[in-house]
Amino acid sequence: MRIDIVSIVPEILHSPFSNSIIKRAMNQGLIDIHVHDLRKYGLGKRKNVDDYPYGGGSGMVIRIEPVYRCFSKLISERNYDEKIFMTPDGKLFSQKYAKDLINKKNIIILCGRYKGIDQRIRDHLISKEISIGNYILSGGELAAAVVVESIVRLLPGVIKNQDSIMTDSFQIESVIAPPIYTRPLIYKGWSVPKILLSGHHQKIQNWLEKKSKEFQQKSDD
Repeated sequence: MRIDIVSIVPEILHSPFSNSIIKRAMNQGLIDIHVHDLRKYGLGKRKNVDDYPYGGGSGMVIRIEPVYRCFSKLISERNYDEKIFMTPDGKLFSQKYAKDLINKKNIIILCGRYKGIDQRIRDHLISKEISIGNYILSGGELAAAVVVESIVRLLPGVIKNQDSIMTDSFQIESVIAPPIYTRPLIYKGWSVPKILLSGHHQKIQNWLEKKSKEFQQKSDD
């Protein structure tokens, strides 16, 4: 699987992709991630990528030409299953969405900045728009990193214990994982629930399902 990420501040993505499971997946050849500096496709000597919005208003807007040039180069080299734009008003990202994306072979992710991007990019170059929540970030880089990690950890071979993945929250749609405990048995007077020490698997399973539903109710509230 290959993911190409387009950004005007690619440095932000160096750390997330140089550590933990993403780095391990890349070293194992399970994922191929490339970060592209949009300014290399900018206009003129100063490699300009933005301009003032038509019709007035504050802020700067990413121009269509640099994005079109970058996308055209990538598309000339391979076919892409999805061309994604990270934006607060996109479709809310979910575990189900992540599972759908791991079936794709090649993906482009465009990270916005400033006030936004020229609408013609969204109309003609983008196939999916994704949001990681109803709030505003300075750009789409961190949101893109979230999406990439959620995809990578689902790829076969990245996490050795596949059973662990299957019990994650939202792995089964709308199901939140129950509480988990480990040693010590008692810490500062706080104890592990006795039911988990009972050895009665059915009672433990019933308790876990009950707690999962309670967590789900809190989440819905």
